Amino acid sequence: MQTQCLNAKHALVTGGGTGIGLAVAQTLAAAGASVTITGRRMEVLERAAQDTPGLHPAQMDVTEPDQVTQTVETAEKHRGPISICIANAGIAEGNKLGQTDLAFWRRIMATNLDGAFLTLQACLPGMKECGWGRGIAISSIAGVKGLKGASAYTASKHGVTGLMRGLAADFIGRNMTFNALCPAYVDTDIIPQNITRIMARTGMDEPAARAVMEGANPHGRLIAPSEVAATALWLCSPGSESINGQAIEIAGGEM
Repeated sequence: MQTQCLNAKHALVTGGGTGIGLAVAQTLAAAGASVTITGRRMEVLERAAQDTPGLHPAQMDVTEPDQVTQTVETAEKHRGPISICIANAGIAEGNKLGQTDLAFWRRIMATNLDGAFLTLQACLPGMKECGWGRGIAISSIAGVKGLKGASAYTASKHGVTGLMRGLAADFIGRNMTFNALCPAYVDTDIIPQNITRIMARTGMDEPAARAVMEGANPHGRLIAPSEVAATALWLCSPGSESINGQAIEIAGGEM
């Protein structure tokens, strides 16, 4: 794979200041792309951009349609049409269906599903202008299977996977591909929060609670954000042109 295979391409990564989004943004920038990273906290984005050449911060809430449209327009004015769209922004919160009220349901859907829809829709004109495009949504293993105690989250991620398959069908044969990445538990800031909840619920100490999280993946360890980023880079690189409409599991052997 060429080191600078994405020279002159403009990528947008939502939720690009931390975790998976930051790892993807850094990987695309290292491959030569100019990368607009978005999120709700400008200070986090600016700190990320200071540490990595090629990253350009832009404050944006994916649940706000006007913000999404305006941010994409401004980014394209400065760095050209966006041909790589990484819809990564999302929230991971669980609730049993009987304890899920409509406000909780709508908040999950607004960020995870509506946010992906709005972001991809805003970036499509740039892909068409370039005559080449890569749309990648960071779904979840919950986008291909049921996650116990998280019905709303599971539904939102299944929706994201379906969205990408629908886009793939719409643009098949036009040098544009759309895929979903479906990781299991990734070593991000969400893990300490989950560990704290496990400790409070069970009385476990921190090492034991962390072992529960690690054991939730079949291969017995948390997935590194760099593993997800490497898969995203592959989908944007020469040789992946026929990978389209797929839900790619990065899950340590999850069946």
